[in-house]
Amino acid sequence: MIGRLKGVLIHKAPPWLVVDVHGVGYELEAPMSTFYDLPELGREVFLFTHYTQKEDSVALYGFLREAERRLFRDVQKVSGIGAKIALAVLSGVSVDEFARLLQTSDITALTRIPGIGKKTAERMVVELRDRAATLGSGAVSGAVALPGDPVSEAITALQALGYKPAEAERMAKKAASDGDDVPTIIRKALQSALR
Repeated sequence: MIGRLKGVLIHKAPPWLVVDVHGVGYELEAPMSTFYDLPELGREVFLFTHYTQKEDSVALYGFLREAERRLFRDVQKVSGIGAKIALAVLSGVSVDEFARLLQTSDITALTRIPGIGKKTAERMVVELRDRAATLGSGAVSGAVALPGDPVSEAITALQALGYKPAEAERMAKKAASDGDDVPTIIRKALQSALR
């Protein structure tokens, strides 16, 4: 099992990133909460990881904070929830905000996260409410600029998080302001979707 990686960040395009560890490039899938705080390409990065192996695939997920990895694992313990929805949760809300939604049983806000319907949100509240107080701090801060057209890249990232193309385009265009980079547009779009 791979529990953590320390290496040079050589590629990032939400939700994928590649970390070079002594000549081996590890491809990881990461939530937007991690992308917001990644260093510039060519800089060293330390990531907590979660490794999964199924009959037909292997996947490695990366997180800047242990609290995010713990939440990723806890959410998947809920019946009917896999890695894609767990990543969507971390991309849509901080660990602290998710804990608050569980504690207040805010089903409506939880259903605004892509892939989570009413029944799934109710199961999450029932099965995770007791753990909510121990989820830890996962506040997101900072932003990292990515090259290219920020709105187009934000639309692509929102689609990767589970939003339909038309919805992703509407969200990104509504959230974008002059001078915003990709993570800022995505963050504003996701925050707006939760309101």
